[in-house]
Amino acid sequence: MTAVRETDAPAPDPRPNPATHATRPASPAPEPGTPRIVTGTVVRTRKGGLSLRVHGRVLAVTAALLCTLVLVMGVVLTTGDFGLSVGEVVQALTGKGSGAADFIVNTLRMPRLLTALCVGAALAVSGAILQSLTGNTLGTPDIIGFTNGSATGALLVIVVWHGSMTQIALGALAGGLATAAAVSLLLLGRGLQGFRLVVVGIGVSALLLAFNSYLITRASWQEALEAQAWLVGSLGNRGWAHANAVGLAVLVLLPPAIFLARRLSMVEMGDGIATALGVNVTRTRAILLVISVALAAFATAVTGPILFIALAAPQLARGLIRSPGPGLVSSALMGAFLLAVSDLAVQRLFAPALLPVGTATGTIGGLYLIWLLITESRKSRA
Repeated sequence: MTAVRETDAPAPDPRPNPATHATRPASPAPEPGTPRIVTGTVVRTRKGGLSLRVHGRVLAVTAALLCTLVLVMGVVLTTGDFGLSVGEVVQALTGKGSGAADFIVNTLRMPRLLTALCVGAALAVSGAILQSLTGNTLGTPDIIGFTNGSATGALLVIVVWHGSMTQIALGALAGGLATAAAVSLLLLGRGLQGFRLVVVGIGVSALLLAFNSYLITRASWQEALEAQAWLVGSLGNRGWAHANAVGLAVLVLLPPAIFLARRLSMVEMGDGIATALGVNVTRTRAILLVISVALAAFATAVTGPILFIALAAPQLARGLIRSPGPGLVSSALMGAFLLAVSDLAVQRLFAPALLPVGTATGTIGGLYLIWLLITESRKSRA
């Protein structure tokens, strides 16, 4: 293995590029066609068959997020109405703890914690992919309407067909994919980039939200209460069935997303440049869009719509790593951290009240969105 320090700066095209002059909201990715300076250490095999670009800051931030996440997990498992020591938690996890410790850790706290981590990671990666594909900060599944579409599919199963957990997950997946197909048809021939996608997505999201409210009004009293509680987004009463379902989805969908992250970085630079670099842009967009919708759908099916994780986590991760590209791994860790901390806050700060985690993420995310819009408005004026 050899390491080479490289700085790649593609030469700018002397011809005028309309994409660089179009008026668009600020985005996490550079405008298509804009030259990008890529830095880092490239590690190659001796024969050059395999190469990997390594960024020191990305590794440091990733390691810091991992350590912070482990710390949060320790706090979640050891604190609460029944405090446990670290040793008692380890013994319970290895099957050597007392009956009370085993019940608290393995039945009450661990499934809920793993569900939070997987859902947070799924929403964050889904948001990072969509923000990169659309070239817009607001291009996230909850704003564009994919999350509401997943909620519609799940509500149909809950209210109309009274389905099981597996059927609810499949309904959420079908609803998310149907919403993505509808948005794509409305933008047929105009691409996924730009402000138009956000406006169309907001319109579709509003229609789906109205339809979801209609479904609740047609449900029985008990079903309406359950559906309304589910729509807020909650991690309460989540067991191993929920953790296994979303964990399996993340395990299956995250590796191909990370594998395609390099192509996604090329697509960010513009279709022309990506095609010249050998990327099949249409196929790459389609695969990544399906992965993004599926991640958001499975997360929504397990916990209900949890807002703003998909918006905030990728932006915060990009701000920390300061590296070109979508940063899917750091986004996943940031999403897991944000949701775990939010759930910890609603459990500990507001006890004995049982608040859903969606209230915390909605409040924090709303404030973050206001700050983001004010910041971008000031940049556009400057």
